[in-house]
Amino acid sequence: MSAPPKKRTIVDSGDGGLGLGIAAFIANGEDLGPIIRHSFESGKPEALMQNLRSIVKKKEVEIEELCRLHYEDFIVAVDELRGVLVDAEELKSMLSGENSHLQEASTALLFKLDELLEIYSVKKNVGEAITTLKICVKVFSLCMTCNNYIAEAKFHPALKTLDLIQKGYLNSIPLKLLKKVVARQIPLIKLHIEKKVCSEFNDWLVHIRRMAKQIGQVSISQASLARQKDEEMRARQREAEGHSHAGPDEHLYSLNLENKEEESALDFDVTPVYRAHHMHICLGIGEKFRDYYYKNRLMQLNLDMQISISQPFLESHQPYLSQVAGFFIVEERVLRTADGLLSESQVETTWETAIAKITSILEEQFSRMRTASHFLLIKDYVTLLGTAVNKYGYQITQLIEVLEKSRDKYHQLLLLECRKQIDDILTNDSYEQMVIKKEYEYNMNVTAFHLEHDDAIPDFPYVAPFSSSVPEVCRIVRSFIEDSVSYLSYGGLMNIYDMMQLAGNISVLDQACDMYLLHSAHLCGIPKRVAERSHSGLTARAVLKASQNAVYNSLINLANFKVDEFMVLLENVNWITEEAPDDANDYMNEVLIYLETLVSTAQSILPLEALYKVVSGAISHISDSIMTTLLNDGVKRFTVNAVLGLDIDLKMLEAFADEKFDSTGLSDLGKETTFRDCLVEIRQLVNLLLSSQPENFMNPVIRQRNYGSLDHKKVAIVCDKYKDSADSLFGSLSNRNVKQNARKKSMDVLKRRLKDFS
Repeated sequence: MSAPPKKRTIVDSGDGGLGLGIAAFIANGEDLGPIIRHSFESGKPEALMQNLRSIVKKKEVEIEELCRLHYEDFIVAVDELRGVLVDAEELKSMLSGENSHLQEASTALLFKLDELLEIYSVKKNVGEAITTLKICVKVFSLCMTCNNYIAEAKFHPALKTLDLIQKGYLNSIPLKLLKKVVARQIPLIKLHIEKKVCSEFNDWLVHIRRMAKQIGQVSISQASLARQKDEEMRARQREAEGHSHAGPDEHLYSLNLENKEEESALDFDVTPVYRAHHMHICLGIGEKFRDYYYKNRLMQLNLDMQISISQPFLESHQPYLSQVAGFFIVEERVLRTADGLLSESQVETTWETAIAKITSILEEQFSRMRTASHFLLIKDYVTLLGTAVNKYGYQITQLIEVLEKSRDKYHQLLLLECRKQIDDILTNDSYEQMVIKKEYEYNMNVTAFHLEHDDAIPDFPYVAPFSSSVPEVCRIVRSFIEDSVSYLSYGGLMNIYDMMQLAGNISVLDQACDMYLLHSAHLCGIPKRVAERSHSGLTARAVLKASQNAVYNSLINLANFKVDEFMVLLENVNWITEEAPDDANDYMNEVLIYLETLVSTAQSILPLEALYKVVSGAISHISDSIMTTLLNDGVKRFTVNAVLGLDIDLKMLEAFADEKFDSTGLSDLGKETTFRDCLVEIRQLVNLLLSSQPENFMNPVIRQRNYGSLDHKKVAIVCDKYKDSADSLFGSLSNRNVKQNARKKSMDVLKRRLKDFS
């Protein structure tokens, strides 16, 4: 039986408030630092210590009370703890035995595990080595491929290979040394490729400068040949019109296709330019090459623009101008095909600089000239240069203006030379009637100048009513007219209205010749009946006739030249359109506006015969231009809708031709060939292409009746380009499919038969 606990007396300190505060702080687990610091600062640490001792005593009493109440539980817990210690020792002994047994059993497995880990390590190393070797082998293979491409001068695939190495493998190369070597070689190889293509391009620069003169000469020769053929055609036209009994010649306006071989002579190789430009673009330095090309070509042009001081300009002008023409023909090709290597503004600036230099040289050389024939020779070549380069889109206004400025100077020189020649003839003339012994002499001195109105050949020897100076003077005057017209033709500002007025003036002067004759006879006391006899005419009439023919020829050429400016718009026609047009093409609207102006002006100035020649020549030229466009390589193929557009154009032009032929009074002259007849060839071709059975062309009767003006060679070329409809994904769903198929089969038959016929 336990005795009741004794209560211990707790001595309370004198400072009860401080003791309670400290006790509260301790119970709450708060910091006693501030209280202790305050007690020492206030100089009363004894009270603090006293309170602390009192608190300690209180806590000791509480602990003793707690132990007295639970001492039996403590004894039981200690006994249980001793039992647990015994069990723990037994478990420890058991675990130690099991551990020894496990270690003995797992020793062999540990050896196997070490071997397996080592094998895994070897496998990993081998895998990494194989991966490394694969990358290295691939890189080496690409490097060898690149070297082979470079050795074979295949620079584009070489650059592609370098790009693949750089972007696909360079960063993944595991060998640092190999990676460093490859990284160092890539820019060196690119630099090598750049130098190689630049070397090839520099060789091309030398070659093309050597070729430029030949290119220019060929182009100018073609322009000269085209001019000559045009003049021959006009001569044949005038000759045919002179025979009123003859019907229209179906070959009068036929085209000559033999110039295709000559055009091929202009072919020159610009592949090195394309290649160098493309390589520089692949290298990322395309702008550098564009600048390099432009500067080098400018330097070449500056050298080409230097005129020779070792020989007269008369001898050097042709190679000089040919070189310039060749240069700009090459530049036009590069501008059109080199994919942005040149800009239009660069070419225009270069051309303006060159043309300014040429005009300056021409003005200086013309001012020094003292011989009209030399003047004309240079002028003709300059106009051929203008025609040649104008075909490639270069403006030649400045070139024409310098010729126009020099026109008066040329005619002054020409007139001085003719005066001197006439003075020499008149001085040396015996003023005895000319005796002609042979027919060829008669034709050369009388018939050629219409000095006798009777076409019959007289008996020889024939005593002419004039001295030898008359045909000589006529010959000089005719030469003067021809040289004058030659200068005015294909040059100057080509004012067609001035030329019309000149033709009108000559026609009126021709009518005045009879008055001049009678007036001269009256002043000389010659009876009127004698002066009116057929053999008593003025040679001036023959001279005026020759001048009139020359002016008409020039007038036709100038009108055709102006028509060509509008026919250039044919290039804008969509030849493979999928929709049938509703209106005429733009070029035809422009042509009709010009023809309206031409007819109204000519009608007020020219006689009807001259009006007929000029307008019929212009309409025939339009027909020839359309046919030439269809035959040339510029039109690769065309569809039925494009032909329908041409049909609308021709209907408008034919309506214009009929209206003007009647309104001008030409229908009253009984002309066998109307303005509409001048379009017969291109009209028959359009009708053939729109026909439901084009194979009927091979039927002689139908061909003679409906297609008599068509040449089978031209038809074969045009039909080979003709497609019944544009390629369309849903073309077979058209409602016109059955009709188109029938026409297509008929056209295919015609194509085969034309090939067999050829």
